[in-house]
Amino acid sequence: MDEALLSEEKTILKLRTLYRKYGYQPYKMNRFEEYDLYVRNKDFLVSDNIITFTDTDGKLMALKPDVTLSIVKNSKDIKGTVQKLCYNEYVCRTSAPGKPFREIMQAGLECIGDIDDYCRYEVLLLASESLKQIADTAVLAVSHLGIITGILDSLHVSSAAYGRLIQCIGAKNMHEASSVCKEEGVSDENFALLSSLMSASGTPDEVFPVLKTLFPKNSDIETLERIISHLPEGAVKIDFSLLNDMHYYNGIVFQGFVNGVPDAVLSGGEYDLLMQKMGKKSKALGFAVYLDKLEFLLRERNDYDVDTLLLYSDAAAPADVAKKIRELTAAGKSVSAQKSVPGNLRFRETITLGGN
Repeated sequence: MDEALLSEEKTILKLRTLYRKYGYQPYKMNRFEEYDLYVRNKDFLVSDNIITFTDTDGKLMALKPDVTLSIVKNSKDIKGTVQKLCYNEYVCRTSAPGKPFREIMQAGLECIGDIDDYCRYEVLLLASESLKQIADTAVLAVSHLGIITGILDSLHVSSAAYGRLIQCIGAKNMHEASSVCKEEGVSDENFALLSSLMSASGTPDEVFPVLKTLFPKNSDIETLERIISHLPEGAVKIDFSLLNDMHYYNGIVFQGFVNGVPDAVLSGGEYDLLMQKMGKKSKALGFAVYLDKLEFLLRERNDYDVDTLLLYSDAAAPADVAKKIRELTAAGKSVSAQKSVPGNLRFRETITLGGN
């Protein structure tokens, strides 16, 4: 069996165990959905390449490229409650532009309903803990779209300039942002506030004192600080270049990065705007872990197929072999019992039983 797949399965088990500890119930979706669900929300998808087919009743169907849209579609608005769901599902999409379609494992969770600050804290905590299950060195970068849009709205620029400034924030392009503001007649004082926000990046202890001085009594900044202050020290960094898609997301958004992988392996946030677009009254937030991004990391990490190769001869009694395996597995080791050394098996140690 492919060694990367073995590590992927272990990672999925760890994540599922973590989410279940916090009361997230498994969600299982159909292999395909009506294509209309995805075509109306293409911007929400990691990739807009979708495999379609016509069902026997004439409906155009799609092999699922995403899980969150299915969960939102099937969610119910129940006032005063929060539905907590977790999943590990294969989705069908391309891993990169120009690449062939693949079944890619995606794990994650969704929290839907009467969302409060504790829900936001819990999801950020589980996102951070998810990264720890993947790698020893990881960082969860957090932003808040309400803070960003609040500053942009105060500039009173045209819609075209507004879009350009969003691109500048995402690219941390201070020079272009300055040019746009000059074209729109934005005052030096207001541009200074925007540039301060764009350059605010680092640990919460570094960023929040600066933000509270620049933007006193900003409720979104106060909310973000209050939530993050309860997370383990060093769990997150603040980075306002994280935007996600502002047609769907609002409030807190975040991405997770691990050492050895150049792209974000985890992405999520609050998506009340998607809920509204799909006719839902509830609020929602969640995240997905993209296990396809981890293939190289998982493959490199898994140096051995088993800890111990147990070689036994014809003279060894089955009871003796079974006893030895019980001893080794009780010590936390994985064991492969064989009469000879398999050519493709990688192992840390060899133990012989019943002769040479």
